[in-house]
Amino acid sequence: MDEQRMATGRFPKAGASAFIPLIILTLSAVGWAAFQMTQLMRERDVLAEARLNQERPMENAKKLREGLDALAKQTQLLATKGNAGAKIIVDELKKRGITINPEPTPEPEKK
Repeated sequence: MDEQRMATGRFPKAGASAFIPLIILTLSAVGWAAFQMTQLMRERDVLAEARLNQERPMENAKKLREGLDALAKQTQLLATKGNAGAKIIVDELKKRGITINPEPTPEPEKK
């Protein structure tokens, strides 16, 4: 049989190596992981910047809420002492579904 192969000039091909496909697969997996990591780092930075941009408006809103709560508590106090104008305001607020809690509200925990 070897004589026949030699006579025709055809020799069996060497076994195909899996080295090159594995290198390509490995490089593509590493490249994809690196791409995903850089994208996630960019998104993290954007979210951190957005959070920083929201801090000042949140502080302003908290100050405004505290001022309005203090005003409402003082109005409630006047109404309980018998002030007619304060009673009208408190009654109108109750009609609109706004209740005034004279007790201070606990601060939510910060993370």
